[in-house]
Amino acid sequence: MILDKVNYPKDLKELTIEELNTLAEEIRALIIKKVNATGGHMAPNLGIIEATIAMHYVFNAPEDKIIFDVSHQCYTHKILTGRKEGFINPDKYYEYTGYTAPEESIYDLFKIGHTSTAVSLAVGSAKARDLRNGSENVIALVGDGSLSGGEALEGLNNAAVLSSNIIIVLNDNDMSIAENHGGMYDNLKLLRETNGEAPCNLFKALGFDYLYVNEGNNIESLIKAFNIVKDINHPVVVHINTLKGCGLKVAEHNKEAFHWIMPHTLDINNETEEVEITEDYNSVTNDYIWKKVQEDSDFIVVNAATPGVFGFNKGFRTKLDNQYTDVGIAEEHAAAYTSALAKMGAKPLWAVMSSFVQRTYDQLSQDICLNNSPVTMLVYWGGISSADATHLCIFDIPLISNIPNMVYLAPTNKEEYLAMLDWAVNQTQYPAAIRVPSCELVSTGVEDKTDYSILNKYKMVSEGSKVAIIAMGSFFELGKSVKEHLKSVLGTEATLINPRFITGIDEEMLESLKQNHELVITLEDGVLDGGFGEKISRFYSDSSVKVLNFGAKKEFTDRIPLEELYSRYHLTKELICEDIEKCLNLCKI
Repeated sequence: MILDKVNYPKDLKELTIEELNTLAEEIRALIIKKVNATGGHMAPNLGIIEATIAMHYVFNAPEDKIIFDVSHQCYTHKILTGRKEGFINPDKYYEYTGYTAPEESIYDLFKIGHTSTAVSLAVGSAKARDLRNGSENVIALVGDGSLSGGEALEGLNNAAVLSSNIIIVLNDNDMSIAENHGGMYDNLKLLRETNGEAPCNLFKALGFDYLYVNEGNNIESLIKAFNIVKDINHPVVVHINTLKGCGLKVAEHNKEAFHWIMPHTLDINNETEEVEITEDYNSVTNDYIWKKVQEDSDFIVVNAATPGVFGFNKGFRTKLDNQYTDVGIAEEHAAAYTSALAKMGAKPLWAVMSSFVQRTYDQLSQDICLNNSPVTMLVYWGGISSADATHLCIFDIPLISNIPNMVYLAPTNKEEYLAMLDWAVNQTQYPAAIRVPSCELVSTGVEDKTDYSILNKYKMVSEGSKVAIIAMGSFFELGKSVKEHLKSVLGTEATLINPRFITGIDEEMLESLKQNHELVITLEDGVLDGGFGEKISRFYSDSSVKVLNFGAKKEFTDRIPLEELYSRYHLTKELICEDIEKCLNLCKI
């Protein structure tokens, strides 16, 4: 195998074009095998293999800096920079993250997992080089829809006037995660159709030099192009036309589904037995959306390029027609867009993944909440998980719940969720967000008739004494198990409360607990600092009632098993009850 001779980029320079092509196919087979075993980004990586080989053949990393946007297309880069064992040896499959990571290799300049950042990082890297009179090339690889993100456009605007070496490689595979949306992609299509010759050229208009490569999966063509721009003394865009999922037919034909796959997806596709379809929060949401679309022409669904997170498949999106907008990778625009929709009488429902809410704090605060626009946000995947450090979903509670005017709700079951959703969509007084439970769907079978316009009223599920458990959202079931365990271990009949509202406190109920409770504990599936539990602690700070807050520490965890995190954070019924017992004993001293 050619790959046996390649451990670092310098080894590529000894190979012929024919050998490089063979290497590409060996890497392709390796990525398919590894990703199908572990899950991960399949189609993005298959489409960029040849370009990565060509970049490392022409440029001289790590002296030359290659910055991957999103970096979920860095698998070939990792294989070529001393980490191929993580793709060859099943025992090493989980040793490396799926994103660039400086702690792994000097070939990775930044830890990156969110989109549209590479151009800005490249501009800063190039400017620092210029300040110290350096001469290395700085290359930003942008693709998979990243160009539509606000930061990418800000970066391009500044890169164009740098007056020194900066090379933007645009990996144009005519896709984001799903299909592309927005006017700039019409221009990219025009450039592809005219072999880069169309006079209407977004990049030239900004001031870039421009080079088009139609055969973006042809190593020889790519090497020629990269040699042209190597050591260039001004900003240039190299626009390469690639095929997402290249070399795996099922991924080429199902680019969206194979953007990121679960383990053994290829095996599943070959099975003939039917997969049982079970109700979950995605299906419940989609049923609600379809019913609402049919009933109300003012209702509209908005998302920012991640429809798969919410179960919005292509058929469903098509069915929604003009009552659905995908704004592309542009959460900031989504926030302002939905604010204006709401102000003008529409009923926008904005679905967004917890980790990506971070991109749009100012728009949440200024465009939505300051204007008190009755937008409905559905926040998905919020909670402690074993995710990569770049995709943690534990920060949405402090981020969203501390903005004035916002009402952030945490349902504990299907019926509460539907009632909250219906209230949020139809009311006109507040911006409202709902933290869609990240656990399995729970159903009581009883319609929730709560009037959620009466804000910050908690639900007393069962009344006890001495200890009160306030268990929020996805952690309500944990609260129930703590109550049961506490009774069996200490004989204490604890009070169990479902707060429902993340953004405020029920002062009347909390005050009443002072009469016969020594300890209040809070359970939240997110980071504690600035979170829900601290609101409860602050309320009792001048009283004799003790408070224990249970949730995540403020830290970037990286692929740590959930069980280990729950143990670290004392989020098991046994550890929680041990902490309760210790605290109660201290109260007696």
